[in-house]
Amino acid sequence: MAQERQQYQDLILKLLDEKQEIPTTDGLTIPVDGKAKPINQLEFLGMVEYESLVTEKWELTAEGKEISETGSHEARVFNAIPAGSEGISIPEITKIVGNAAKFGQGAAFKAKWISKTSTGNIVRAVDSITDQSQIDLTLIKNTGAHPDASVIAALKKRKLISPLKVTFYKVTKGIKFSTVIVKEETDITAEMLLSGAWKNATFKKYNFEAVGAPPSRGHLHPLLKVRDEFKQIFFEMGFSEMPTNKYVESSFWNFDALFQPQQHPARDAHDTFFLSEPAVCHDLPGEYLERVKKVHSQGGYGSIGYNYNWDIKEAQKMVLRTHTTAISSNLLYQLAQQKEFKPVKWFSIDRVFRNETLDATHLAEFHQIEGVIADRNVTMGDLIGVLHGFCKKLGMEKLRFKPAYNPYTEPSMEIFAWHEGLNKWVEIGNSGMFRPEMLLPMGLPEDVRVIAWGLSTERPTMIKYGLNNIRELFGHKLDLEMVARNPICR
Repeated sequence: MAQERQQYQDLILKLLDEKQEIPTTDGLTIPVDGKAKPINQLEFLGMVEYESLVTEKWELTAEGKEISETGSHEARVFNAIPAGSEGISIPEITKIVGNAAKFGQGAAFKAKWISKTSTGNIVRAVDSITDQSQIDLTLIKNTGAHPDASVIAALKKRKLISPLKVTFYKVTKGIKFSTVIVKEETDITAEMLLSGAWKNATFKKYNFEAVGAPPSRGHLHPLLKVRDEFKQIFFEMGFSEMPTNKYVESSFWNFDALFQPQQHPARDAHDTFFLSEPAVCHDLPGEYLERVKKVHSQGGYGSIGYNYNWDIKEAQKMVLRTHTTAISSNLLYQLAQQKEFKPVKWFSIDRVFRNETLDATHLAEFHQIEGVIADRNVTMGDLIGVLHGFCKKLGMEKLRFKPAYNPYTEPSMEIFAWHEGLNKWVEIGNSGMFRPEMLLPMGLPEDVRVIAWGLSTERPTMIKYGLNNIRELFGHKLDLEMVARNPICR
């Protein structure tokens, strides 16, 4: 391609050296897939100037080409009829001419080339004909034009010809015209400075109108986009964000304060990441710790507890938090220490850690969305109403609730939403009312109730972006191109 371009440019310069201007029709063709790149390069060097000349020509359609080669339909019908008065039947004409017989007969009758006998046969009405359609189409085929505009209009109406725009270039000498293309330098090198060659070098001018290379830039991860969307919904509903920037937590706040027994399977090493350094936490509120110990081992506040020997060593173990409710429990305790109780609406969206087996739908770390409302005498009806309002803003109109069990909520409900794409009910989260065994040891008033719910961030994000493997969304298998090309979530 480069050699072809060079030859084409040499030909332009040679012809311009002989003539003051040339059109590209003067023995020249346009290479490089029909564009004027070679001429454009010469113009950029200041060696030539050019302007585009657009003309319209006519070309034959497939039917027009056939007529120019074999004759018009009416002429073929005329030629199929033998001379004499006997004539030929219409079926026989159709056998000879084929599909052209039907249109050809009408046109031949109209031109009075043929007539019909009393027996129904077709005979010639004239001795000879001139096939003007074939003549006109042959002329257009050879020249791309016809002197009679009415003929062009008639052939175009019959769809025998179609317009074709042809671009030519009028080329003239530029201010730096030369028959030899001088290589222009694009930059000054150290060698040119040392040798002084830069003094006699010809430098390529800058094209300030050229489109620059797009700079590489960062893009928001899909999870961040979805997180911002959830945040906006919470803010619209009057919630405040909890300070959840604390991945390491004590087992006390992560489990014990939530009335989760120390022998619960979720606290096993198979489900929780335990820290080796620091291994334990000693900064726990003493009086509150004793109340938690008592409600676990002996009961209280109308509960019989779990009746086991509660061990402070288990509560002191440091873990990577398994849920953001570890933050909720700490904040509710701080709320209980205030002189006057004030209702709160909190939310959080942050990372949690589970000792899971990695597969297409599970990771050892994921993001949890949590909503908490603490107020006097709130009920399950309030929880269901808030969930309907919250999910409606996400585009989920149909909800169902199923009774469930959680150590720290009673009653508890799993949340299901109707998925139009999958055409089925899909579990989207869990919810419930925090138990009195959790709230009353903190010191909250007896008429204060706390409703809460939790969702996953990854599941709605995977549905939104059409991902089946969670490892393609979060982790080392993430496709960065996917992050760059996907627009904001909604």
